[in-house]
Amino acid sequence: MRVCVPVCAKSLADMEEACARASQLADIIELRLDCVEEAIWTAELASLIRKQSRPLILTFRPSEQGGRRALTRAAREAFWKGDWGASRTALLDIESDLVIDGSFDWPRVIASHHDFSGVPDDLETIYERLAATPAHVVKVAVGANDITDCIRIFKLLDRARSEKRNLIAIAMGDAGVATRILGPSRGAFLTYGSLEDASATAPGQVTARQLRSVYRIDEINEDTMICGLVGRPVMHSVSPHMHNAAFAAAGVNGVYLPLEVRDVHAFIKRMVRPDTRELDWNLRGLSVTAPHKSSVMELLDSVEPDAKEIGAVNTIVIEDDGLHGYNTDVHGLMAPLRERVSSLNGLSVAVIGAGGAARAAVWALQKDRARVTLFARAPMKAGSLAESFGVSCEPLAAASFKNYDVVINATPANPGVAGQLAGAKLVYDLVYNPIETRFLKEARDAGCETLGGLEMLAAQAQLQFELWTGKKPANRLMYDAGLAALRQ
Repeated sequence: MRVCVPVCAKSLADMEEACARASQLADIIELRLDCVEEAIWTAELASLIRKQSRPLILTFRPSEQGGRRALTRAAREAFWKGDWGASRTALLDIESDLVIDGSFDWPRVIASHHDFSGVPDDLETIYERLAATPAHVVKVAVGANDITDCIRIFKLLDRARSEKRNLIAIAMGDAGVATRILGPSRGAFLTYGSLEDASATAPGQVTARQLRSVYRIDEINEDTMICGLVGRPVMHSVSPHMHNAAFAAAGVNGVYLPLEVRDVHAFIKRMVRPDTRELDWNLRGLSVTAPHKSSVMELLDSVEPDAKEIGAVNTIVIEDDGLHGYNTDVHGLMAPLRERVSSLNGLSVAVIGAGGAARAAVWALQKDRARVTLFARAPMKAGSLAESFGVSCEPLAAASFKNYDVVINATPANPGVAGQLAGAKLVYDLVYNPIETRFLKEARDAGCETLGGLEMLAAQAQLQFELWTGKKPANRLMYDAGLAALRQ
């Protein structure tokens, strides 16, 4: 069993309908009976169970352990003492407080422990206590506050596999997604995938469809090359869709994961650097996004000259001899722009912003001999950036872009210059979600040509993929994958 789809519905009738949809994606279905508001009559439940073609897990979890109802201990004990004759093959997920002192049909029991606050200091002791019961499967689900919280979960899976003990081990939350995707390849009894984003029954739960189609979970094994996006937040990114599509098309045994990193120093030391990492995994490459593009540089063994000049790394290649940093953002920014204007030499370009993206844009444009002017809401704050590149910095509020060949928005939001864009030839927004931003719509309404940020994202991702694999992805493949993800 690999992917379990939890079904949570307010009535058994709704649950039956959801089961029909879940059966198309799941190896096993979990009936979250604590979600049902009405009284659960044995006859009705037995009928629902008999109709299912997939194996089942039955769960009746109290709210303090992640359930949807306030359930007393007495109510739960009475529930599990019911007549389960219709569910002879179903597994029963029973909480640790009942399992330790109870008597059950042990070959069917999942003895589970949940802690949403974080990884408890006594995690291994909790595992040992549950593993000492006759339960068929042990389950431990704990909250992850940073990516490094996954280490103990992966180590617990390694231990259980060596002890030949069935274990479900999950780090919940966005920082723990790697345990959900990689868990089965490291011996986990199963992983959970929601039916839809809105129906997730635990923090950080990815959809079953994404597990299968985006991450190709059925193909991941111990030899799979692992790459990922390092940042905070990262779950909104379409980069996993693009890179995993490229892995599939190139026939590469690889997977690209979202890696929510709070402490990048601890992450690099404990999970990345080959000589100090605490995890045995085939980690090959990393994309780096906010807020770590600059701070990660001091942790690398080498940084390409362009990235040093820009002051930011967005790509790491992991080799036996160390960690090597690159900046593919510049290539991503310039490649689609060059396709539109062929040569930037002598063109007047306005760059809106004062952060890292603006810095990379100014650097790259000057390399192509464009005439650059920086525009910012607070020119004083952008002064050091303008001074470092020898460009002028003007207040955004008073700007007129009618004589500019190119206007680039290098801020994460709409700069609010709708009435100032008329006359600009090409307007380029580095934001890629939504596909047509408000800024681009305003530019189009003003009669300007437009260029969206997804072009940049795909171009920089293509170069990353080449650095990690030595293979060049098919033209437009990564763009099309990103576009499809945004349209979902």
